[in-house]
Amino acid sequence: MSEWFKFSWDAFGATIITALGIYIAVILMTRICGNRSFSKMSSFDFAMTVAVGSVIATTVLSKTVSLYDGIIGIVTIYLLQMGAAYARRNDMVKKVMDNTPLLLMDGEIILEDNLRKGRVAKSDLRAKLREANITELSEVKAVVFETTGDISVLHKQHDRPIEDFLMEDVTRS
Repeated sequence: MSEWFKFSWDAFGATIITALGIYIAVILMTRICGNRSFSKMSSFDFAMTVAVGSVIATTVLSKTVSLYDGIIGIVTIYLLQMGAAYARRNDMVKKVMDNTPLLLMDGEIILEDNLRKGRVAKSDLRAKLREANITELSEVKAVVFETTGDISVLHKQHDRPIEDFLMEDVTRS
């Protein structure tokens, strides 16, 4: 326990230099690979964000992981994410890698089976409806549980139908 409170100027300096180095590496890789690296577009993007955070923390705080090892880890994770993004252009690979959006409400009708499939509680659905300023269920055109885990509420502001493009990949049943 006494190790917790031990201070060393060498360790202090090494931590600062390592943090600066890994920070610069992440910024450079994000500039090279694009902002998609930290998006919430798929489970692989989420995994990328968690992995980068873990490598940063380990590199900065662990005495057994060098700055060089951390940079190699960061570059590898970015390359894997870029490879996954490229592979997802293929429909079969995309189907394996990604969840599909799930319709939770079709107009005023709550699709109970889809709530169960998506493991979405009615209380979560109600919260999202309130967040979307829905005051009556008759105002809802559709509610979609997105691949990112977000819930989108499409309002019924007019009598026109939702364009097919917007609902193309949404699982209805």
